[in-house]
Amino acid sequence: MRKIILGLVLLLSTQMKAQELPKNFTALLNEVEPQLISWRQHFHEFPELSNREFKTGSFIADYLKSIGLEVNYPIAKTGVVAILKGGKPGPVVGLRADIDALPIVERTPITFASKVKSEYNGQSVGVMHACGHDAHTAILMATAKMLKQMQKEVPGTVVFLFQPAEEGAPNGEEGGAPLMIKEGAMDKPKMDVIFGLHMAAQSPAGTLSYKSGAAQASSDLFKIVVNGKGSHGAMPWASIDPIVVSAEIIEALQHIVSRESDLTKAPLVISVGSLHSGVRANIIPESAEMLGTIRSLDATMRKETHEKMRRVVQRIAESAGATATIDIHTQTMINYNDPTLAKKSVNALNKAAGIDHVMESRWTTAAEDFSFYGDKAPSFFFSLGGMQKGKNANEVSGHHTPDFYLEESGFILGVKAFCNLVFDNAKP
Repeated sequence: MRKIILGLVLLLSTQMKAQELPKNFTALLNEVEPQLISWRQHFHEFPELSNREFKTGSFIADYLKSIGLEVNYPIAKTGVVAILKGGKPGPVVGLRADIDALPIVERTPITFASKVKSEYNGQSVGVMHACGHDAHTAILMATAKMLKQMQKEVPGTVVFLFQPAEEGAPNGEEGGAPLMIKEGAMDKPKMDVIFGLHMAAQSPAGTLSYKSGAAQASSDLFKIVVNGKGSHGAMPWASIDPIVVSAEIIEALQHIVSRESDLTKAPLVISVGSLHSGVRANIIPESAEMLGTIRSLDATMRKETHEKMRRVVQRIAESAGATATIDIHTQTMINYNDPTLAKKSVNALNKAAGIDHVMESRWTTAAEDFSFYGDKAPSFFFSLGGMQKGKNANEVSGHHTPDFYLEESGFILGVKAFCNLVFDNAKP
């Protein structure tokens, strides 16, 4: 019996060893890091807005072709899908990076700061990588180079997805993860699992974080239009004031959050970010328009919130003699980390960063269209720290701000994590 047990242990250890990273892995990491940083600085200096990433996509595609990957470009307007077939049996693993920038004028003092100007929904804007997508892109390119150099040892097939328009397509256009999926990015070949990472500017460089289960909120955009009756501002009794009705609606929306929703179950946010009505101080206008966002981390609560909002908007308008419409548009789904996959993936993160540098985070009301990939295959999304040593989260600028900054020394950990996830995912 002891010999049988020993034999099984040796067999299992041999199988596990077969999936370990090659001995020259660290040397390859050191070799690719300067190129990773150079790529990131290039993308940062020359950013492009959603669905307009023409030069970015071409740059990525040309490089991946040059190292011998099978490349599909363009997909979803400006995106890239590249395929690497490993030398050992294993699953089809997807790795995703987003490539678009934001309409923000950069204010950082770095030498490669963006000076790019462009047009966004009819407005002249600055363009900046203020969310880390430049780093995501460079990290995935470096991962592709690493895995290509280790191709004989790579288990299964790796599909690299460089996705446009994560921040949302321009008005009237399709884009982002839904369009990548629609055009077959996850089906040729069909993925067994998919992984993605996101920079975290307010977490220390050299750290990784994750959340099992619901990790990031769904994002729904809403538009409310209130139609009333105009009058002279000096005679409000002759009007049905759409601004007053709008104010009542905004207050009632917050009551849905604070008085009608069980926030011990999951967070909920309803924010009105735009209210527009009228042109002069002494004219009560005929209509008002509100734009806002809904964030939820529970599917049932999300559905119930939509129903409550429609009820509130209609009844408040009717009580004032006005009419109102509400349109709710899904921007992203709940970003859900498959618990079984998450448990397995944490082992790979621990190997990459060391157990003391991996932490489970709280869920967040930020949103990500990576969530759509999770409807097609088990998915796992994690964060990579980008804050300088000696800093704390309260003194660094957040994402989507003009002073957004990332510490480059931590980028190579993203490559290390992706490679470990590819190799570990082949294990039983």
